[in-house]
Amino acid sequence: MSGDAASLPRAHFDDLWAGEQDPWGLESSWYEDRKRALVLAALPEAEYRRAAEPGCAGGALSVLLAPRCAELVCTDVSDTAVERARSRLAGFDHVRVERTDAFPPGRFDLVVVSELAYYFGRADRERFWATVVDALEPGGTLVAVHWVREAPEYPVDGGRVHDELAVVPGLGRVAEHREDDFRLDVYARVPPSARSVAQRVGLR
Repeated sequence: MSGDAASLPRAHFDDLWAGEQDPWGLESSWYEDRKRALVLAALPEAEYRRAAEPGCAGGALSVLLAPRCAELVCTDVSDTAVERARSRLAGFDHVRVERTDAFPPGRFDLVVVSELAYYFGRADRERFWATVVDALEPGGTLVAVHWVREAPEYPVDGGRVHDELAVVPGLGRVAEHREDDFRLDVYARVPPSARSVAQRVGLR
């Protein structure tokens, strides 16, 4: 794939949710359960002040992020996904779920981008990452995780998404995890310099 294909339209996701209760197996797969556990383990801070999760789908990851955040803003383009996420997160008064294709306004010390950026064409990916970086507070955390096996229906493969992210200005890598199925990268908004978890808790 060239990476120049157009972003997938909202109708693509509306059709997916109309046809299936769990379009990607997010709620019924050990693979997804394990991947979510790795995402949570990769967070370099125990708690966050204000977090954003664009492309939250039905909230399967959101409900696990919520206890780690004083405020969590989740968004998705699909009305069905938003309804599912709102139902799942109803017990968390500090979580807001919105139907929008725009990145949520304000500043964040955590942004989680899970299985999202490969739906964007090149120009939209560049704008998206620039928006994310601008929204991150200094030292804030960006977590990106994407499927890297072949998916011809996507504008770009997940491996390229992470290769591009590695050279986005304003980010320093904190951690990376690679498997045959997916890549997981954790970045900090720099400056200040990116710090490891051990450095954050005062270990040398």
